[in-house]
Amino acid sequence: MIPTRTMLETTKTIVIALGGNAILSEGDTGEVEQQTLSMELACRQLVPLIRSGSRVVITHGNGPQVGNLLIQQEESGPDIPQQPLDICVGMTQGQIGAMLQQVLDKILRNQGIQRDVVTLVSHFIVGEDDPDFGLSSKPIGPFLDAGSKKSYEERGHTVMEVHPGSDRPYRRSVPSPAPLRLLERRSLRALVDQGAIVIAGGGGGIPVVLEPDGSYRRVEAVIDKDLAGEKLAESVGADIYLILTDVESVSLDFGTELQRPIREITASQARKYFEEGQFARGSMAPKVIGCIQFVEFGGERAVITGLEWAEEALAGRAGTHILPG
Repeated sequence: MIPTRTMLETTKTIVIALGGNAILSEGDTGEVEQQTLSMELACRQLVPLIRSGSRVVITHGNGPQVGNLLIQQEESGPDIPQQPLDICVGMTQGQIGAMLQQVLDKILRNQGIQRDVVTLVSHFIVGEDDPDFGLSSKPIGPFLDAGSKKSYEERGHTVMEVHPGSDRPYRRSVPSPAPLRLLERRSLRALVDQGAIVIAGGGGGIPVVLEPDGSYRRVEAVIDKDLAGEKLAESVGADIYLILTDVESVSLDFGTELQRPIREITASQARKYFEEGQFARGSMAPKVIGCIQFVEFGGERAVITGLEWAEEALAGRAGTHILPG
């Protein structure tokens, strides 16, 4: 059974992964003011966790933002050089991190909470031979109808079907290699140990590959933020990995008459369900895999829930909890 007592009775280190849609939802126009308002709503949900004295690392998605930025690149005209995908990831990491930092700092000051908030531009090492460079499994940007799909494909982009049966079921898809290691892990840990709330690994971080001499170079790809968040959690020795999405819990047989929520499950049980194809690729699957990897690495537990249930989930009263075993 999920414990009924609060899981924050003693100081914990918690890594929190915010979905990009918590900042810019489908249908939003994307003005700074609109994104700021969404960030304020999200950050207010995190105040009780921060007030408890927990050490907190926040990561976030950037799918809508980087997709829009790539559209701007393509439509900017011949006199303005287009920037590659990984540079756009870095640009949105800085953009969203700066906005989150300002919003969260203001909220904490108004609540009388004295904690530094720091954004750490982050790089993750990936394998140059990762198979996803040939699969392009990560959807980014706006949803597309059949006409837009054709236009994207004519420009050389890969497009995948994300929501079958809807009017706009498609999205552009790009390579998404697995993150192997955070380059800035020592700096991240030092900041966390000093009590700072750190925003890191935004948009999955900037992917790089190692050279034989130990240096690294850029590579065009997007890392899944839930898998990157797991590497952040490993880097700081987190107790809890909390993934905040748009549903209260993970479900089996999702979208069918047999749909039912998962409340508590072991990592081995979760892996079995993953291998059976219970979790959709590009949405819930990487969240579940990130949680499994964290628990198998030695984490106390991983939790998947919706933003509005964050505090309830950490008290054991909501969400899906993945435990060792």
